[in-house]
Amino acid sequence: MPNKLYSSTQIRSLEQQAIAELAQGDFVLMQQAASALLGLLKQRWPSRRNLLVYAGNGNNGGDGYLLAAYAKAEGYRVAIKCLGDHRQLPQAALMAKQAAGQALIPMLALDDPFKADVLVDALFGIGLNRPVDGDYAKAIAQINQTTSPVLAVDVPSGLCADSGQVLGSAVQADVTLSFIGHKVGLFTADGPDHCGDLLLEPLAIPQHLLAAQAACATLVQGPELLNKLPRRRKNFHKGQAGHVVILGGDYGMAGAPLLSAEAALRSGAGLVSVLTRKEHLSALLARRPECMVHGVEAQQDLLPFLTKASVIVAGPGLGQRFWGQQLLQQVLAMDKAVLLDADALNLLAQQPQLRPKQLILTPHPGEAARLLQCSSQQIQQNRLQALQSLQQRYQATVLLKGNGSLIAGSSGLQLLNAGNPGMASAGMGDLLSGVIAALWAQGMNAEDATALGSWLHATAADRQAQSLGQRGLLALDLLTEVRQLIHQQMV
Repeated sequence: MPNKLYSSTQIRSLEQQAIAELAQGDFVLMQQAASALLGLLKQRWPSRRNLLVYAGNGNNGGDGYLLAAYAKAEGYRVAIKCLGDHRQLPQAALMAKQAAGQALIPMLALDDPFKADVLVDALFGIGLNRPVDGDYAKAIAQINQTTSPVLAVDVPSGLCADSGQVLGSAVQADVTLSFIGHKVGLFTADGPDHCGDLLLEPLAIPQHLLAAQAACATLVQGPELLNKLPRRRKNFHKGQAGHVVILGGDYGMAGAPLLSAEAALRSGAGLVSVLTRKEHLSALLARRPECMVHGVEAQQDLLPFLTKASVIVAGPGLGQRFWGQQLLQQVLAMDKAVLLDADALNLLAQQPQLRPKQLILTPHPGEAARLLQCSSQQIQQNRLQALQSLQQRYQATVLLKGNGSLIAGSSGLQLLNAGNPGMASAGMGDLLSGVIAALWAQGMNAEDATALGSWLHATAADRQAQSLGQRGLLALDLLTEVRQLIHQQMV
């Protein structure tokens, strides 16, 4: 899969540049799109020959009209349901509609019956920027109520191609054939739930145009990042693998820093210290004697340990009471590499002026909302914009967790195309913090450590889910897989 992701503006720019270079312009691209759609229909559902196309009044509808004409010529039984005002179609879409008319394809009203065994969604393309209503909403409801497979043209109608947000309602496709380049919204927020299997047809876009167009974001390339993890000489000692110090574990939450600590050890950190409530010492040492565990009660207790740290993780089980508040203030005052997660993010939102120079933030949407003083719904409406706002406000490498996790670093935006709903369980974020911190402590830069740690974490979860299922997946189940994935770099 190509690793570049584009915004709708970038796709339109590529399309217009290509049209300027092609004879007959956009109709050539429409012909290629229709041919690709027909080929996909024949490959995916070879025995299904009754096709119903829902066509909007733009070029996306034109793709649907031309597909219908091509399918009729191949012996399909075809009908089209037309929505919107078709009296002023774009030129290419008008030519496509005329081709469908010449093929004598029935043009049906929305409520007219037609027994189809495949439905094609050609209602909206990448330009939709408002909630779907009226007959369009009714058409989407019809499509989603069918038991027949649904093929979406370019983007499932009702889905924002830039943010992945559902605009009122959206088609639930079985397959989406995207054109020219992958749209970033198809990979994050609600996008993956509506696209089904996502395929790409680049059309006849000249390669020099694609090469010249900067990406809106890139997909995280885990195997390439593994090659950036420093290799170890035979004359290697644990001090060269970094010292991760983890602060957290207020009363009742001793497990959170333990999860981070074990993840850091399994991900290759040479030394791991846990700073926590003194009441938790014996339990943590019994579970993981490889850790150094210290009881801390006040800021002055931290300094001997923080000064020795390569990376400090603050937040797992930290709580938001006075104990956690005053200890975090000391961490933020240190000139150290610091990763903040969980309660540390909520405390940072209350005092955003305190932040170290080397900083990684790993919020989920709720924590991101508190950091930006907005609602989690606003975060999800435009995750890319929220990510960029977090990076600018806190001058940090930021991982915005969720479906299609996003990473902002010095080189731009990355998107993680891995993970599954089984990861919605306690302790997963604590484990992730430990993995990222260990990679950072071993010499990777903040952005690469965040991207690789996220990929290891999500890919390990996908492997576990594939073999044992998603439900009941626990955080510690991932660590054997994480270690095996890291080991791939060594062979």
